[in-house]
Amino acid sequence: MNAIIKKIDDSQIIRKDVPFRVGDTVKVSLRIKEGEKERIQLFEGLVIGIQGSGARLKFTVRKISYGVGVEKTFLYQSPMIKEVKSTRSGKVRRAKLFYLRGKLSKKDARIQESKKAVKTAAVPAPEAAAEAPSAEKA
Repeated sequence: MNAIIKKIDDSQIIRKDVPFRVGDTVKVSLRIKEGEKERIQLFEGLVIGIQGSGARLKFTVRKISYGVGVEKTFLYQSPMIKEVKSTRSGKVRRAKLFYLRGKLSKKDARIQESKKAVKTAAVPAPEAAAEAPSAEKA
């Protein structure tokens, strides 16, 4: 990749590490703006795919809502995401879990739990983000 483009991409990164993998159950806290008010809405589901890296990382979360499968794709570096919390770690052998979209029995769609520690990724506070670059320069 061109050095200039890479430098711009690196400046867009809000969160450094990705605290989840494909197969994990996550809670995504979204900032929803309605008129003048802003509220937080949770979207909890299974990560069925991760695409890209760095500032362009996207992940797809699937959940069953009232018997209907709902999928949302999120940009990981989006300012509309307050935090992403992994609630359950799954043990899978595939990079994409698109087979869960098909008609499966409940037993077939079950994912075995792994013994990985649960992590959270949140947007750093504005004060902490402002102090971090000055500490590096000193």
